[in-house]
Amino acid sequence: MLPGRAIYTAGQVSIDERGALVGGDDVSAQTAQAMRNVGLALAAAGASYTDIVKLTTYVVNYKPEHRAVIGKARAPFFQSGAPPASTLVGVAALALPEWLVEIEAVAIVG
Repeated sequence: MLPGRAIYTAGQVSIDERGALVGGDDVSAQTAQAMRNVGLALAAAGASYTDIVKLTTYVVNYKPEHRAVIGKARAPFFQSGAPPASTLVGVAALALPEWLVEIEAVAIVG
């Protein structure tokens, strides 16, 4: 068991502060917005991207080429250049049809 306080974020999707979709049908843009939302959720709990120990990314109609696109979109959020452990899962659909990407994070603080 890791020392500290565990923070679990619910799945974050590509919506802005008004609830509007960001990125349309662009998996990269949706990934980047979902990651920004992960950051907001972590900040609300007193954590940051550096505290993430595990990510789970769900992608609608996953294709192998999505892996590199998602990795590139997530990279700027991990300044050390070393992203945390992660799982990428292809799914048939998410809660709303316009959502293509959903990201959950687990962070440890303290």
